[in-house]
Amino acid sequence: MSADLLGLSADAQAERVEAGELSGEELFGFWRSRADADDLGAYLWVASDNPGGTLPPVAVKDLFCVEGVPSSAGSRILEGYRPPYTATSVRNLIEGGARVLGKTNQDEFAMGSSNENSGYGPVQNPWDRSRVPGGSSGGSAAAVAAGSAPWAIGTDTGGSIRQPAALCGIVGLKPTYGAVSRYGMIAFASSLDQCGPLTRNVADAARLFDLLRGPDPCDSTCVGIEEALALPRAERLDGLRFGVWGFEEEGLDPGVAEVCRAAIGRIEELGGGVQDVELPDAGHGLSAYYVIAPAEASANLARYDGVRYGLRSPVDGDLTALYEQTRHDGFGDEVKRRIMIGTYALSSGYYDAYYGKAQKVRTRIVENFRAAFEQVDFVVTPTSPTVAFKLGERTADPLAMYLSDYFTVPMSLAGLPAVSMPAGLSQDLPVGLQIAGPAFSEARVLDAAHALEAAIGFEGVPRP
Repeated sequence: MSADLLGLSADAQAERVEAGELSGEELFGFWRSRADADDLGAYLWVASDNPGGTLPPVAVKDLFCVEGVPSSAGSRILEGYRPPYTATSVRNLIEGGARVLGKTNQDEFAMGSSNENSGYGPVQNPWDRSRVPGGSSGGSAAAVAAGSAPWAIGTDTGGSIRQPAALCGIVGLKPTYGAVSRYGMIAFASSLDQCGPLTRNVADAARLFDLLRGPDPCDSTCVGIEEALALPRAERLDGLRFGVWGFEEEGLDPGVAEVCRAAIGRIEELGGGVQDVELPDAGHGLSAYYVIAPAEASANLARYDGVRYGLRSPVDGDLTALYEQTRHDGFGDEVKRRIMIGTYALSSGYYDAYYGKAQKVRTRIVENFRAAFEQVDFVVTPTSPTVAFKLGERTADPLAMYLSDYFTVPMSLAGLPAVSMPAGLSQDLPVGLQIAGPAFSEARVLDAAHALEAAIGFEGVPRP
């Protein structure tokens, strides 16, 4: 049964349950045994018992609150925290028939592009254990790529679904901001955080997104998508216009560019029109992002003070000493770095010079995309400038690490949907191609990605 189930889509597995060929308990038990055997560091907690559902179980990033289940956002400051409620997105999955398989490792509070910032150790890339899986949803991506989860959910603030999907050779979708509820997601940057699927193919991404989407009275920024999402079935791209951006950017690895250009050639073979498109301010997206996101993080993480929940360091001093010692002991270096940057950007005398200016850049990027989508239906870029890099290679150089998100950050700042899909291999490692569309165009983006996926014919990670 193992090899058979590993090769099946989520829908095919569900059909077996519906046909009575196996029970929901057997399906869950199979995947739980796979998760229990994980040796990549992808899981922080695996369910010990579950009645099973009508769909394959889902691996859930540790950033999502699940009632009674350890939910630490990859941080020591929340070690042992068990929420009294379940995030809306996870509850939607459970109500749809998918049970929680386990909680996956991540960069602490989703701050990172390599999964090396986790308070519980790094995750290894299943393609090459000496390399990173990407981040911050690296545990979810590695679990799916290695076959220890049938599908997973993660969060994307500046690329944290798409970048690890690219580095692990799977599909990752960042939905439109507001399409999926953020209620119960442990916050990093509230105007950017978005939940989305990581899967082995585009059809599974569509199916999982269909379960996640929808309005939520607990999240005032969530407008949802009311209509059910049909599974993508497109085989051609006739009449669709694809705008290409980013191939002249400094830092793009030649091997990655070659693979992505070959994939764009497939678009033309399928009848799609291809043209260059200008996003004149998108190159400043990374600079704007690393002001806006840390500023919002400095406000969101102020709640971790050693008083209400999570870690409380023993101190002999006053309340201020308790705050300082708890945060010193509980937060990792990258989290401290971003809190300090964000607090500085919001401080008196610097707000307009930094945070205000960054928000103006964000508005310009939104306008860039609006103008681009008057000319084309989709914007296509590489997902990551490079293939998976070595563990430890960029930990001493934060700027080099931040550049990993160069191509994904503009879509996050604009709140647009974007999918990363495998385009091929460079240096025997996966390369991701990113397809972005206008707000709430997930169905069209996934349809186009489905047609291109079939044409590329990427084999994925070999599984035992």
